[in-house]
Amino acid sequence: MSLYPLALRLDGRRVLVVGGGSVATRRVPALIAAGARVEIVSPVLTPALQAHIDAGRASWTPRRFVPGDVAGAWLVHVAVDDPEAAAQVSVAAEEKGIFCVRADDRDAATAWTPAVTRHGQVTVAVTDGGDRRRAMAVRDLVAHALEATPPASPEFKGVALVGAGPGDPELITVKGRRLLAAADVVVADRLVPGMLLGELRPEVELIDAAKIPYGPSAAQEEINRILVDRALQGKFVVRLKGGDNFVFGRGGEEALACAAAGVPVIVAPGVTSSIAAPALAGIPVTHRGVAHEFTVVSGHIPPEHQDSLVDWAALARLRGTLVVLMGLKNLPKIAERLIAEGRSASTPVAVIQEGSTAHQRSLRSTLAEVAADVAAAGIRPPAVVVIGDVVAVTAGFIPAAG
Repeated sequence: MSLYPLALRLDGRRVLVVGGGSVATRRVPALIAAGARVEIVSPVLTPALQAHIDAGRASWTPRRFVPGDVAGAWLVHVAVDDPEAAAQVSVAAEEKGIFCVRADDRDAATAWTPAVTRHGQVTVAVTDGGDRRRAMAVRDLVAHALEATPPASPEFKGVALVGAGPGDPELITVKGRRLLAAADVVVADRLVPGMLLGELRPEVELIDAAKIPYGPSAAQEEINRILVDRALQGKFVVRLKGGDNFVFGRGGEEALACAAAGVPVIVAPGVTSSIAAPALAGIPVTHRGVAHEFTVVSGHIPPEHQDSLVDWAALARLRGTLVVLMGLKNLPKIAERLIAEGRSASTPVAVIQEGSTAHQRSLRSTLAEVAADVAAAGIRPPAVVVIGDVVAVTAGFIPAAG
């Protein structure tokens, strides 16, 4: 069989989906993303499909299919596993001259859904004579090839604030990696995974923000200037930060500087170490019956410092989990202050050094002993401190390296 490849413009056009189970759950999101007016006909829905209905992204007729349902549809998706019911939909669509996708029987369908990968504005669809596994294998090969090439959003000339994640280069988001591949200029911090920088094209201008020869405040002003300057030259600039740009990452300041200069900004959030590092050490920041809240604070300023904006007394009264970033240097004073404000000295504490990397180390202690234990163990920055009962509840669980 020779297929005729085609891309459908479904924006505002009615698409009928018959069935409300797992197959429909997989198919409907792409139809919604294409702008289709999706109508689902099914006696029941999965919770995921119900969420689309509740949000107004699709409509639902709660009953079994009748032939008249195909009227006015541009495309029909059959997502039921009852061959007789599926055939009834096919016949009705055929009579109206409407293409029909059959999840249960590709040979009885008049249209197939290919294996798809998307890379910015590029969409690649692969079919292979009914061999779905081979089509998906080819799709994956193409996806990897596209990731190594620059076409992300070539028409966009501005700044992308991209979170690189906690240290493992595989923990950058798909969007973040795509934007990085398209960059003309990359302004990177010292905590950015080096493997990501090694993948940049040779012609990319790489600016190491850690080597800007000023104090912290002046260095940030220089970073802002560089972002604006390169973007106004018509270049696509990626500001690459460890973790997430908006979690103690100065992303807000950089966004405001760009906005003041009329430079457009897009954001690719990153996986924050405040959640990832504890998880990779086997510690959930929340746990049923143990912690219903978690608070993330910066510990780069000691509690008694006049510039500190942290209410340590309030934090000491909380029953949930406290996560401290950039607090290793001030850990003795932080622990002392929390105890003085009423937090139990026996509160479990964990410190995770270089979470998600090959150099990850973990230490478990108590609030009274953690400062001395960290010093004795030689734990060094970057490290995440986790304070709360969640540290003890999963003490026997250590995730395998992945």
